[in-house]
Amino acid sequence: MKEISGYFDKEASLLYAVKNLRENNIKIKDVFSPYPIHGLDHAMGLRRSWLPRAAFIGGAIGAISGFMFQVWVFTKAYPLNIGGKPFLSIPSFIPVTFECAVLFAAFAIVIAYLVKSQLGPGSDNKIYDERATDDRFVVVLDTANIESTEAEKVKSKFEETGAQGVKFED
Repeated sequence: MKEISGYFDKEASLLYAVKNLRENNIKIKDVFSPYPIHGLDHAMGLRRSWLPRAAFIGGAIGAISGFMFQVWVFTKAYPLNIGGKPFLSIPSFIPVTFECAVLFAAFAIVIAYLVKSQLGPGSDNKIYDERATDDRFVVVLDTANIESTEAEKVKSKFEETGAQGVKFED
């Protein structure tokens, strides 16, 4: 037995089950829901995401790269005298610098999301219940620390918190 999954039909019973399981020191592997649930990340004890930091770093790299590329092109590689303006005309570099920042931030956050979610080519993601994208909530427990005698206790915990069903999977 590798995993135990509990199926819920109400958001409130899912939150109650997650809090109850964490109070009893039962490790939750993941929770699947059809929409974001306010307070679920706090109830699961998840830390704040690092995706905003990845977006900032990507945007900073993009802005610096875009600005430095323009400086190089307009001062060293291909200097042109356009209307008498100086070669290093910083105000005219602002739009391209901003667009490079947005582009690199977008790429950084997409790559960081795929890495964090373990998605992309070659990923093998299990579908616990197809209705989890429609109207069902699923709590998955990792049974690495649960003995077979405790599995029935976990099943009773699920049922007392309002689970509609419990599955033991290998």
